[in-house]
Amino acid sequence: MFKEKFSEGIISAKQFNREDIEYILKQGRKMIRVKNSHILNGKILATLFFEPSTRTRLSFESAMYRLGGNVIGFHSADVSSFKKGESIADTIRTVQNYSDCIVMRNPLEGAAILASRFANIPIINAGSGSGEHPTQALLDLLTIKEECGTIDGLNIGIVGDLKYGRTAHSLSLLLSNFEVNIYFISPRELSLRNRYKAYLQERKIKYKEITRYRNILDILDVLYMTRIQKERFVDQEEYEKVKSAYVFNEEDLEKTKENFKLMHPLPRITEIHPNVDTYSDKAIYFKQTGYGLALRKAILAELMID
Repeated sequence: MFKEKFSEGIISAKQFNREDIEYILKQGRKMIRVKNSHILNGKILATLFFEPSTRTRLSFESAMYRLGGNVIGFHSADVSSFKKGESIADTIRTVQNYSDCIVMRNPLEGAAILASRFANIPIINAGSGSGEHPTQALLDLLTIKEECGTIDGLNIGIVGDLKYGRTAHSLSLLLSNFEVNIYFISPRELSLRNRYKAYLQERKIKYKEITRYRNILDILDVLYMTRIQKERFVDQEEYEKVKSAYVFNEEDLEKTKENFKLMHPLPRITEIHPNVDTYSDKAIYFKQTGYGLALRKAILAELMID
């Protein structure tokens, strides 16, 4: 059923209902215990990264190799025909002849949707401009589920660049399938876009918008930190005004609940002090990357097994 529903790929978090999420999280939990397999032997994954990536690209490639498959692709627009002026449509129509699934990251919002219109194999959106990053949000939910034991009933704070932050967008959309309280914490000029708030309102999700997190630390179960994204700002003076708006430190951690969890999609710049890393088991952003490998193994298996 999962493969049938997602035959065109994973483009947006809006594709997922609760049943879909619970199914893929269950498969992700199974993959935590499966280090290596041959279930994708003979399959080829194409990774088309027009934008820089560490965790997303390497975790997808590692997932494919650990499941017995192979990987082709490029890791910069400068080493592809895109630099010569080739369109996304033509790139996709070419690469689909060489592979069984395409993972694509592109700086243009809507690029993944466009790619899916020209593909006859699954497209996985690995980040599309300031739009979405659905597989990051899925691995975030797997992390929360494994570390907190549940998703329902949690108070979850999402901090930082909520206007341009594609990880925050997709996470918000997926959380709308659960009974949660969401706190959106950002400078006013980087608040969540109206279209995402409207979606949450339609689904009757409880959320609040605030500019500071320190006065709610004692009630949060999860705080999801994100960086202020310099590359999304047209006016660099505006970036300078907000780049250090939030810096989570050891004193903040001491104010949190016993079972509190601090997350981050990474890369981190200055928004979490390095001393927090080894302070306690509350800081789980590096564990997040491990859950990401398991979740992406599950996704590739579901989309590519005949």
